Amino acid sequence: MVMATGIVSLACHFIGYEHVSRLLFWINIAAYLILWTLNGLRATLYTRRFFGDLIDHGQGVSFFTWVAATCVLGNQFLLIAGMRGVATALWVLGIILWFVLTYTIFTCIFTLPEKPPIIEALHGGWLVSVVATQSVSLLGSMLASGFEIYRESTLFFALTMWLGGGMLYIWIISMIFYRYAFLPMKPSDLSPPYWINMGAMAISTLAGVSLVAAADGRHLLDELQPFLKGFTLLFWATATAWIPMLITLGVWRHVLKRYPITYDLQYWALVFPLGMYTTCTYRLEEQLDLPYLQFIPNIFVWLALIVWCLTFAGMLRSGVTLSSRTTD
Repeated sequence: MVMATGIVSLACHFIGYEHVSRLLFWINIAAYLILWTLNGLRATLYTRRFFGDLIDHGQGVSFFTWVAATCVLGNQFLLIAGMRGVATALWVLGIILWFVLTYTIFTCIFTLPEKPPIIEALHGGWLVSVVATQSVSLLGSMLASGFEIYRESTLFFALTMWLGGGMLYIWIISMIFYRYAFLPMKPSDLSPPYWINMGAMAISTLAGVSLVAAADGRHLLDELQPFLKGFTLLFWATATAWIPMLITLGVWRHVLKRYPITYDLQYWALVFPLGMYTTCTYRLEEQLDLPYLQFIPNIFVWLALIVWCLTFAGMLRSGVTLSSRTTD
């Protein structure tokens, strides 16, 4: 929810819908604090189940949302509120979370004596690990200009995270493509997190654009400009190519197979890619001077807002229903 709300807020900020952007910013601060509180209670009251989920093939990767949400909120504090100190603190927290979660989750997954079959454990949510990596790179490149003597080392760190995130996407998407093409697929398997196939490439595009923008003639990034621009365009083209495929699979799921559309927390994983694609395309068009792409963010920002509103309303309605059941 925080990832999705944050990036839709930033998309509105870039397009010029400042009032909507600030409203979503305040909602996001509240959601972030509430979710940290709930996760703290969860870890305290249900410790065994909490850490069991952390090292589970299907559930563990969802913890990477902590990293992405922290860094996306950091971008909001930097770009919308102009609070560089808070943004820096959130970036440092995001780095710590990334290191702890990456080397805890994957070490446990790699060394478990018994492992589930790929058809049961693999899903689009695995790509949140890529989103988390690129979110650290993105916020780092945005903050680098204010670090003076640490500017170059910060940009180098952001560059290596961007490259590592791109490689991680290749590893994971290869398994997901194999899952799509060669193993049976039920309508229930095509859950909203599969939209992160696109969202991971969209945030990789945005991080790449930020690195291109950070070059100033005195850094390694200048020598890598053709490489950076080429791979950034590759990431954007890949994200774009995923959209018709995901829509087609959605039609197969809900129209042909008549899978019901009901509220699920996982629909936040659909909102995030829409907001991220809006933002990355806006920044790509702006930084690489591609005016013929301008119509895309103008359309997608409304799609992202509509889906955000529907998902938020569904969440509230679900909460009210659950509350009434508990009361009864």
